[in-house]
Amino acid sequence: MTAASAATATLAPVLTACGTDTPGGDKRLKLVAADYGDKEENSSRKYWENLAREFEKEHSGIKIDVEVYSWTEVDKKVAEMVAGGKAPDIAQIGAYADFAATGKLYSADQMLSIPTQADFMASIAKAGEVHRVQYGIPFVSSSRLLFFNKKLFAKAGIAKAPTSWDEIQAAAKKLKAIGVKIPFGLPLGPEEAPAETMMWMLSAGGGYTNQDGSYSLDSPENIKAFTWLRDELVGQGLAGSGDPARTNRQEVFDAFCKGDVGMLNGHPTLMQQARAGRIDFDMAPLPGVKGLSKSTMGVADWMMAFKRNGHREQIGTFLDYVFTKDNVLSFTTEYKLLPVTTSAAEAMKESRANSDLWQFLQQLTNAEFYPANKTSWASVSKTIKEKIGSTVRKGGDPAAVLGEIQREALATELANSTDR
Repeated sequence: MTAASAATATLAPVLTACGTDTPGGDKRLKLVAADYGDKEENSSRKYWENLAREFEKEHSGIKIDVEVYSWTEVDKKVAEMVAGGKAPDIAQIGAYADFAATGKLYSADQMLSIPTQADFMASIAKAGEVHRVQYGIPFVSSSRLLFFNKKLFAKAGIAKAPTSWDEIQAAAKKLKAIGVKIPFGLPLGPEEAPAETMMWMLSAGGGYTNQDGSYSLDSPENIKAFTWLRDELVGQGLAGSGDPARTNRQEVFDAFCKGDVGMLNGHPTLMQQARAGRIDFDMAPLPGVKGLSKSTMGVADWMMAFKRNGHREQIGTFLDYVFTKDNVLSFTTEYKLLPVTTSAAEAMKESRANSDLWQFLQQLTNAEFYPANKTSWASVSKTIKEKIGSTVRKGGDPAAVLGEIQREALATELANSTDR
């Protein structure tokens, strides 16, 4: 799951020459990046190529070669390059922990200037640490809010957005009573399961890990969350007639944009889709057990720099340029994402053109992120996609399922640490 997970780009990769040192003495850096666009016209290839050309004008002796791939293949492409001994200098992808754990990456303080490092939001930068050393450099982020259909709420006599689980249930019952097909959208299918799971865990006061950073999937809080979903939401017919375990995020988003969903948890991309569907909607902070959730889920996409070609100094110079305020704002505004630097975030708060992102930005300060610093996370995420939905089915056993996932997570974490 990425900050731009809603992007469905299937564009062919745009390739240029490999990053090497030229006969004339220029240092050539190879950048591999993910595509945030959904068609050729808004491909982020254009952003990177324009940025590279502007950078080269100001920094003689450094050339940037760009390769852009869709989100469905970029992580795999980089892994193949690394495995084949042809690691790029810089990658902008979804995960960094495996590369960091095997000593392939420069740390942030080996490359970035002190002002650039200091500008990153602390909570997001911390999510890029492995053993308290930052290797993952956050590139963009997003947070989550509760979306609700204002027309359906008014018709059902619901005066305001729910702020607690009880209020979610009460509002969902009113929506069901007026014939809304899906009072609350609950996508626990493979596409969105880790994100939806984390949001409910956080709203219960739990999460994927405890304060020590150890997995705590079967905590009492997490079990409570899925027991409530099973008995008080799904069991009451308030999540629609479909099986949440087989319901993907985009299906629920599409239904919301047709007016068939009363409320659901969503990210910034849903705003654009809902407006295209002419849905009168609003957004609110995520409800918690007895009041607003103390934190929401944040998602970050990452940049990382590989040691293989030895271009540490040149990489640092380029990354300092990438994270200037104007460049960060240019990208996040284009793709309706959130900046990861304080300077760009402050500028976004002052920009009326970005006012629709202000609520998401406000939530980011208290957001918690996937445990992406764990090399086991990819495996754990896959297991969650396969199993978590069963907890909310009739007869489902949240304690047993979460306990099983917890044991698998600990075993994977131990195996990975032993292998390394």
